[in-house]
Amino acid sequence: MFKNIVAIVTGGASGLGKATVERICKNGGKVVVCDLPTSQGKKLADELGSGAVFAPVNVTSESDVSNALNVAKEKFGKLNCVVNCAGVGIAYKTYNFNKNVPHKLEDFTKILMVNTVGTFNVIRLSAGLIGENSPDEDGGRGVIVNTASVAAYDGQIGQVAYAASKAAIVGMTLPLARDLASQGIRVVTIAPGLFDTPLLSSLPEKVRNFLAKSIPYPQRLGKPEEYALLVQSIIENPVMNGEVIRLDGAIRMQP
Repeated sequence: MFKNIVAIVTGGASGLGKATVERICKNGGKVVVCDLPTSQGKKLADELGSGAVFAPVNVTSESDVSNALNVAKEKFGKLNCVVNCAGVGIAYKTYNFNKNVPHKLEDFTKILMVNTVGTFNVIRLSAGLIGENSPDEDGGRGVIVNTASVAAYDGQIGQVAYAASKAAIVGMTLPLARDLASQGIRVVTIAPGLFDTPLLSSLPEKVRNFLAKSIPYPQRLGKPEEYALLVQSIIENPVMNGEVIRLDGAIRMQP
């Protein structure tokens, strides 16, 4: 199914990224698993065998991303798919009136650096390598899948930094697709709702159940494998381009 796919997946050691890595590999594709040096990325790549290799990557680092691209080219000969799953979250109000403390600027900056700048850094550097591919019958050379969030549209109290970072990814999607169209590189963004990732698994069961009941249908947290299934659909459908897809069970986050 994916025998001609060579992908880089950031945030590939856990959650949505790990599920995507596993789906691509188990369907015959090759993957460079990109995550922090402290992650379980190498362990995952070793478990998946010759179709996967780990590259330690901080997505805000030009040298780290360039090294991962070199790994893809040297190990697998090319790159035609990028899935950006790396991201971090934070929860602070713009101003805490009880303590008379404003949102820390360094915290706001960090979220945007990792989620927004990191995503763009990976895209701008990988586009050149994808552009070296021979075009298919449609002129296509590859696809880039980004991860936003429903918080881009329905940001809750305390999510100003996270929502801003994900809204920026939403806003980049169409101009990126237009910028890269001449080389046959598609760009699609997924905006997940509430998913059963390490971030949510750390919450008490009572809170997780409450969150699940806020989803119209199906009334449960999304499974990382369902995110990966959408990534597969995007890879396989050559007309899907320049779009943001909500994957959220029809949830609309309340304040």
